[in-house]
Amino acid sequence: MTMSKQEFLQSAGIDTQTVEFWLEQQWLLPEPTPAGPSFSDREIARARFIVDLKSTFQVNDEAIDVILHLVDQIHGLRYAIAQLRSCIPRPSAESSRDGNR
Repeated sequence: MTMSKQEFLQSAGIDTQTVEFWLEQQWLLPEPTPAGPSFSDREIARARFIVDLKSTFQVNDEAIDVILHLVDQIHGLRYAIAQLRSCIPRPSAESSRDGNR
């Protein structure tokens, strides 16, 4: 699902200044469109994560940069592993029985 900036602000529960700062920091990366940025569920989840880091854990902006970078790396690695796993042929039931002889 995609949404406008205004819909995003309401859904994420943050104000315009906050989202502008987060966009400047590239903590959020909405899809650019001629009508303005288009936010997805991914940005909502990320915004809620940032709010949680700031409010619950009192994480400062510099640490949020590091945390988001590490989370992005983890997601990238998970994607790469999933791609590799899809390229590896799975043994059939018969070939695994033959290998046990």
